[in-house]
Amino acid sequence: MAVKETMALLLRTLARQGTCLSRPRFGVFYRHAVPMGTTAKEEMNKFWAKNNKLNRPMSPHITIYQWSMPMMMSITHRGTGVGLSGGISAFALLALVLPGNYPYYLDLIHSLSIGPALLGLAKFGIAFPVSYHTLNGIRHLFWDSGTGFKIPEVYRSGYVVIALSILTSIAAIAYMDHFENQRRQIAYPFGNPEAGLYR
Repeated sequence: MAVKETMALLLRTLARQGTCLSRPRFGVFYRHAVPMGTTAKEEMNKFWAKNNKLNRPMSPHITIYQWSMPMMMSITHRGTGVGLSGGISAFALLALVLPGNYPYYLDLIHSLSIGPALLGLAKFGIAFPVSYHTLNGIRHLFWDSGTGFKIPEVYRSGYVVIALSILTSIAAIAYMDHFENQRRQIAYPFGNPEAGLYR
């Protein structure tokens, strides 16, 4: 019995794809196949006709929902993932095609006199997505284990992720500044001659 059912399923599948129907000489294969009842478009039209007949409302659009913290965190997690992937790819591509090395471009940025506030904001713009995406990914790993799904726990873990992301971003910026100061002291032990600063 199982062999007959398997063969019937195989023949039905082939007949639906039009493989057997396009070659009449293989009539023996599709003689007992059941033809496909309706297409996906016909099913969709029947669905909408039924909804219109019953005066059912359309599903609400995202603009009518009250935005919540978990919703914003989910969108931000996806956005930081896409942004980090694009940023890392662009950085790798530029590192391959541009002349010079990393310290050259770092000194070039410092020579632009951007100002500490704008430079700090740019550093935060790099550090925050990395820390947020990492910490929220760890949160998702806990969810994969089946813990933390109650609404208060979702909000609590969300606030913890946001707070830790800000703190680790600030710590990373402080570490980068400290590392940059050490690099400058090694590179220019008597001050930066281009800036006219000598010790």
